[in-house]
Amino acid sequence: MAIVAGVDYGTQSVRVAIVDSERGPIGAGIGEYPVLRDRNDPDFATQSHVAHMDALVVATHGALADAGADGRDVVSIAIDTTGSTVIPVGKNLEPLGNYYLWADHRAKDEAARITEVARQQHLPAIAYCGGVYSSEWGFAKLLHWLRHNPSRRDELVTALEHCDMVAAVLCGITDPTELPRSVCAMGHKWLWNESLGGFPSEEFLCAVDPLLAGMRNKLSGRYLTSDHIAGQLDPIWAERLGLRAGIPIPVGAFDAHWDAIGAGIVEGDVVNVIGTSTCIIAIAKDADCVPGVCGVVNGSVRPGYAGVEAGLSAVGDIFEAIARRASTTVKDLSTGLDQYRAGQTGLLRMTWDNGDRTVLVNPNLGGVTLGWTLGHTPRDEIFAAIEGTAFHTRIVLERMAEHGVPIERVINGGGVPQRNTVLNQVYANVLGKPVLVPEHPITSLGSSIFAFLAAGVFNSIDAAQRALCPSYRIFEPDPREVATYERLFALYKSLYFAMGDPHSAPTRIGNVLPELRRIAAEARG
Repeated sequence: MAIVAGVDYGTQSVRVAIVDSERGPIGAGIGEYPVLRDRNDPDFATQSHVAHMDALVVATHGALADAGADGRDVVSIAIDTTGSTVIPVGKNLEPLGNYYLWADHRAKDEAARITEVARQQHLPAIAYCGGVYSSEWGFAKLLHWLRHNPSRRDELVTALEHCDMVAAVLCGITDPTELPRSVCAMGHKWLWNESLGGFPSEEFLCAVDPLLAGMRNKLSGRYLTSDHIAGQLDPIWAERLGLRAGIPIPVGAFDAHWDAIGAGIVEGDVVNVIGTSTCIIAIAKDADCVPGVCGVVNGSVRPGYAGVEAGLSAVGDIFEAIARRASTTVKDLSTGLDQYRAGQTGLLRMTWDNGDRTVLVNPNLGGVTLGWTLGHTPRDEIFAAIEGTAFHTRIVLERMAEHGVPIERVINGGGVPQRNTVLNQVYANVLGKPVLVPEHPITSLGSSIFAFLAAGVFNSIDAAQRALCPSYRIFEPDPREVATYERLFALYKSLYFAMGDPHSAPTRIGNVLPELRRIAAEARG
C-alpha cells in the first residue's frame, strides 16, 4: 500500500486528491483563485502565479486532513493544469506578469499571423495542430506579450506553460536549460514536433514577427513525456505543503489529457472532458493529422500512443451565463429538464459564446439561438444549449473519424457529467452511441496515476487503471429521440459551416425556422 498526491489545476480552483494504491481516493482538498477579467475587453483572462501556489498549499493541507494522512507518507506528487496557460518569466523564473489563462483570447491577431505565414511557407508543423493556429495557444500569447510589453522585453528569459512552471517551482529548478518541458503542452500548443526537429525554424518565427527572434533558444529545456521525472520536491516547498522532501515529481501535462487517463481511456475510446469548456481526447497507435483539431502529438496523453485533442471553447460556462442572466442557478434551471423531449423547445443553439475551438478554430464567433418566440423560458434555453454542445461534439467526432481516429466508445468525463444526467442522455441520443460516465469523479485521478508510476508503485498505466479507475454508468440512446436529433443535426451542421466559416458558399436557410417549429410541434404531441 502507498499513497500519492494528485494535483489538478482547473480554471478557478486547484484540487488535490490523496489516493491510496489499494483503496483509491481517500481525501481531497480545494484551493480557489480568481480569474482576472476586464469589463472593457471580453477576451482578457489572466491569473496570478502567487495565487496559484498559495491555493496549492491550502488544497494540499486540506486533502491531507480530509484523508487523515501524514504528509510524510506521500511517496510522489504529480501536477496537471489548464492550457495553454502561459507565463513570461525573467531571472530565476520570476514572473514578469500574470498568466495568460487558456480562456484569454487577446492574441487573435497574433494567431492569425502565425497561420498566415505557416500556410505561405507550407510549414509541416501546422498540419499537426489542425491547420489553424489558435489564439488560445502559446506562441500567439508570447507574441502578444512581446508586442504589448516593450519595456520588459529585455528581462524575458523564457515563457512556460503552467504545468511546467509549477513543476519547476516545486523542484527548485531555476536554470532554463534544466526546465521540464511537457511534450503534451509544447506539442499541442507550441508547434513543437520531435519528428520535425522540434520547433519551426528561426526563419519562420522571424517572418511571423522579428520580435520572436531568438525565442527557439529561450524555450530550452528537457522535452519529455509524463513517464519521465521532472525532479524531486524541494525542501522549501516540502515544508510549505507538509510533504517529505525529495519525493519524485513526474513531468506534468494538461488536465483534460490526464483526466482521460483517469477515465480509463484505451485505444478506441474518445473522452469528452466536460467542464467550463470541453476537451475531447483520443489515443491511437497510429494517427494521421486531423484538420481543425488542437493537435496530434506522440505521447501527449499516454506514452507510446499518439494523443488527439479537440474541444469546445465553452460548455459549463454557457450554462452558468444563461443562469446568471436569469438571476438563478444552473441547478435550479435544470429541474424538470428530464421531461424535455428532443427538439421540443423549437430552439437551435450555436454554442459559440466563447468562439469556436474546433473544427473551425474561429475566435471571432459568438453564440446564436434560432427559433425564439415570446413564450420561451431560460429553462428552454439551457436545454437547447445542452443540445447545441452535443451537436458541436458530434461535428468534432465525425471529423476525427473521417481522418482515421478509432471511436468505439464515448466516455463523458469532467465535472458536469457527474451532476447532469440530462446532458449525458442528450449526448447519447445525439451521437447515437452509448455514453459511459464514470461512477465517481475522476478529477486528479489521472495525475495520481502518473504519481504512482513516478514512485514505482505500479509498473504500467494499464495496471494503475485496473486498480484505480471507476466503473461506468451507461446511457443508452433512445431510438425515437435519435431519429429527431438526426433531423435537427442536419440543420445544425449546415448552419455550423455556413455561419462559422467566413469563406463558406451561399446556403439556403429559409427552411430552418419552419422545420424547427414542425419538430417542436411533433415532440410536444
